[in-house]
Amino acid sequence: MFAAYAARIDRDQPLNGLELGERPAPGARPGWTTVNVKAASLNHHDLWSLRGVGLGEEALPMILGCDAAGTDQDGNEVVLHSVIGQSGHGVGPDEPRSILTERYQGTFAEQVTVPAWNVLPKPKELSFAEAACLPTAWLTAYRMLFTNAGVRPGDSVLVQGAGGGVATAAIVLGAAAGLRVFATSRSADKRERAVELGAEAALPSGERLPERVDAVIETVGAATWSHSVKSLKPGGTLVISGATSGFNPERTELNRIFFLELKVVGSTMGSKDELASLLNFCAAKGVRPVIDTTLPLDRAREGFAKLAEGEMFGKVVLTV
Repeated sequence: MFAAYAARIDRDQPLNGLELGERPAPGARPGWTTVNVKAASLNHHDLWSLRGVGLGEEALPMILGCDAAGTDQDGNEVVLHSVIGQSGHGVGPDEPRSILTERYQGTFAEQVTVPAWNVLPKPKELSFAEAACLPTAWLTAYRMLFTNAGVRPGDSVLVQGAGGGVATAAIVLGAAAGLRVFATSRSADKRERAVELGAEAALPSGERLPERVDAVIETVGAATWSHSVKSLKPGGTLVISGATSGFNPERTELNRIFFLELKVVGSTMGSKDELASLLNFCAAKGVRPVIDTTLPLDRAREGFAKLAEGEMFGKVVLTV
C-alpha cells in the first residue's frame, strides 16, 4: 500500500528522512481492527518524529500520522483515537501509553490498524477531512480549555500563537463555548483571521493585553512564556501542551507564579471520552475545524514543508 513514512532520522533537516512509497499492508492481530483511511491530518508530532523525538532508529521505517478518519471493516464511518495503551485494550497490561507512530505504524497510508477500542463513530455532520483534524490538535485544545484550565462561559482566555493547529482550535472552541478569547501572533493576517474565528481581540506577540485573563493556552513555549505568566490574573491558570519555540525560557517568572498563586498545568492529548464529547460538540454546535490546505497523500511532502515553515493557518489534511 502507498504511504508516507520516516525512513531516516535527521534532527536538523527532518524532511530529509521522509519517504513516499509502498509499505506492507497491516496484518491482523487480536483485539485490533483495520481502518481504510479517507483523510489524515498533519501535526507537529510528525515533524518531531522525523527528528527522532519519541521515535528511535530501531523502529524505522515508520509510517507517520496520528490522526485519521475513514471506514471500518463493516463500512462504518469512523474516527481514530490515537493514544494507544491508555486503557489496556489491545495491548499488554504493562505497556505504557504512547501516541500512534511512537510504537505502531501510523495513518499516512491507505490502511491503518489500531485497537478496536480506539475507534469511534464519525458524526454524519462532519466530513472525513474535518473529522481527521480532531483527534490530536483539537482534542488537545479541548482538554486544555475545559479539563485543565477549568474555564466557564464568560471567563477570559489568552491563546498564544494564532495559526497553529492547537491555537486555532482553542480560539474556535473557546468562542463557541462563550469564552472571551484573546489571541496573539506576529502576523497581521493571522491576527485578522483569529478575530474572524471569534477572538475578541488579537494582538502582536508580546503586546500587553487590555486586561489580565483567567487562563492562558500555551503551545509556543520559550518565546511567549514570560508574556503568558504576566497576562494572568491572580490565581489564574497557564496550561501548556507544547513548546514549538523551545523548552527553556530566558525568564521563568517564578516570583509571579508563587506571589500571585498562579497554576501551571501540563496537558497532553486527551481521553477517548473527551474525544467523543468533542465530536458531539462539533456536530451539535456547527463547529468545524479550520483547514488550511488539503492535499492527496502522494503530495505529503508539500504538506510537511508548510508545517515546517509555519506558514499555514489551521490544519493540513492528506486525503487517500
